[in-house]
Amino acid sequence: MMKRALWQGLCAGTAGALVMTLTEKAEQGLTGRPDSYVPARVLQRLTGMSERPGATRPTPVNWAMHYGQGALLGVVRSVMAQAGLRGPAASAQFAVVRVTNDQILENATGVGAPPGTWPRGELVVDLLHKTVYAVVTGVVADALAARNGPGPGRRHAAVRPGRHPDIAPLPPGHAYGR
Repeated sequence: MMKRALWQGLCAGTAGALVMTLTEKAEQGLTGRPDSYVPARVLQRLTGMSERPGATRPTPVNWAMHYGQGALLGVVRSVMAQAGLRGPAASAQFAVVRVTNDQILENATGVGAPPGTWPRGELVVDLLHKTVYAVVTGVVADALAARNGPGPGRRHAAVRPGRHPDIAPLPPGHAYGR
């Protein structure tokens, strides 16, 4: 499962990051909001790259972090889909993972500030774009995982939906693990 989840997640996350970028560019065209170089600054801090405030904009570094982070987080959504966590509810859960990942990295490196301190309009725009990423990543991850069947969670739910103490776990050969 992990090999499948890895390549499928990288594909799904890259697709999500690409569509998120396109919607960001469309939104920026409408609102006049400038490009954010927060991803570049986070990557510079994480890797020890030189930071040059006010110098030329680090666009390649920005894209590396933007797409790299999107692709890597796609693996998390792919693991969710492989396990049977699919659909809009799973994508909503994953949107929280995406925002949390951003905030941990931005705040730990001193590049960002907690979302509660942001202007509301800026927060809404950021959450909208992260939701686009999560939905697109989820659609792709779910479609790729569906080619391998429903996943153990869905197979278990097919026995009797919900959580019931009288329903035994799936046999080891029908689930992931050792």
